[in-house]
Amino acid sequence: MKIVLMGTNDFVVPIFDAVLNAGHEIMAVFTRAPKPVGRKHILTPSPVHNWAQSHNLPVYTNIRDYNFSPDMVVVVSYGVILRENVLSSAPCVNIHPSDLPKYRGPSPIRTAIYNGDEKSAVCLMQITDEMDAGDIFMRREFDIGENDTNPDIEKLVSKIGAQMLTEYLSNPSGYVPTPQFGTPTYTRKFTGADEIIDWSKSPREIHNQIRALGAGRTKINGVDVKILETRVENSELKILRIQPAGKKPMDWKSFLNGLRGAEIKFGE
Repeated sequence: MKIVLMGTNDFVVPIFDAVLNAGHEIMAVFTRAPKPVGRKHILTPSPVHNWAQSHNLPVYTNIRDYNFSPDMVVVVSYGVILRENVLSSAPCVNIHPSDLPKYRGPSPIRTAIYNGDEKSAVCLMQITDEMDAGDIFMRREFDIGENDTNPDIEKLVSKIGAQMLTEYLSNPSGYVPTPQFGTPTYTRKFTGADEIIDWSKSPREIHNQIRALGAGRTKINGVDVKILETRVENSELKILRIQPAGKKPMDWKSFLNGLRGAEIKFGE
């Protein structure tokens, strides 16, 4: 089968690997343009860009360059709205990491963790001109553990998505599309402001915030810190790893040693 792949993020790479290893002909790979990274703002290609180049596949960073007639277009975490010239060129399918119609939009995994969901699903769906609203060909449920982080779930979704897509591409006509049922909910992009910890929230809510976003920002005894890893034990928040401003990450005990027995004041 002749396929065009579209994607950007790290967790997409194992899924695209599965497509390539299944023997399909990859006509082109579309991904986001390189972005400036770090203090020196060095233009850095996306993980999918690097993957495509490592396999000597033609890679494009502007959707306006699309001029192909494949058998299938496969889209996973691309981050670009598809134009009519793409949608009309071939059947277009998407791997979406939520139990649609719940959590349409840009941050389904982070939102599920942030909200403390214990289950979610991966859906293989048809792409339409309405965001994440297409019929579903395949759905696989998975559990979210109480300490699972965004990278943990992305890794799991990669594995499940690769299996689903490989099965589907081997016999697309064998899967009947099913309309989405229920009231849609939508996610948004999280920002740095979402990392700020509100200490009036419950330990579980703060824990979910940190594991979803990768860090929670606050002050402890007047020092700006990022809390990197937590647990909830006996209904209390236990801090495991922390990073004071300008310093390397450290365990909580090392941070406490630096306070020299001073009373701990969160948010101050």
